[in-house]
Amino acid sequence: MTKRLNKQVEKGRVTKEDVDGLVSRMESSTNMEDLKKADIIIEAATENLALKTTIFEKIDSIAKPGDYKYFFYIYHKIASATKRPESVVGMHFMNPVPVMKGVELIRGLKTSDETYEETKALAEAMGKTTTLAKDMPGFIANRILMPYINEACFALQEGIGSCEDIDVTMKLGTGVPPMGPLTLADLIGLDTCLSILQVLHTEFGDSKYRPSPILVKHVEAGWLGKKTGRGFYDYSK
Repeated sequence: MTKRLNKQVEKGRVTKEDVDGLVSRMESSTNMEDLKKADIIIEAATENLALKTTIFEKIDSIAKPGDYKYFFYIYHKIASATKRPESVVGMHFMNPVPVMKGVELIRGLKTSDETYEETKALAEAMGKTTTLAKDMPGFIANRILMPYINEACFALQEGIGSCEDIDVTMKLGTGVPPMGPLTLADLIGLDTCLSILQVLHTEFGDSKYRPSPILVKHVEAGWLGKKTGRGFYDYSK
């Protein structure tokens, strides 16, 4: 995290004093019992329902009375793992989080007005602009974005264009900046893209969400994008 913050200093977006002050206020821990001290908990584990359910059950047993926020694609399945669903609300940050200004908020059937308004204020205090999305798989952003990325994968697989040609065409020819769909997929993480598409395909049963075989093969090969040095593009050079 410090490394990423220092990059922001190099780019002139924040000062070193800002970073030093932020780091001094941070505290890390691998002990969930330390969550007893937290007023608000933002869960951001990998998109695995069994894992998230286990985490929320544990949080429910140790967190002090109040709210905890989460990021997931099926709200009601998470909220049902707690004894205080009124304090659970969806908070979907866009990737990369420090750069992207949008945050989707997702209310469940039992989310209280107080929880929603407090979460909205929290996001705005972070400099984010919030939107309200219905509790449906993919919400707004991924419901639209992932089929777009997936179709680019199919276009690559069918040889309609190279990675570069597909990305340049979409970036310069359609006004969808700042990057093409395959570059964006590499940035998000191909495993994350695949996981989201699998959820959409399972939940809706619609073939339009069927993951492209080339996306599946890249993930199976461990080519997950920029974070592993290889995805649709090679970042090792």
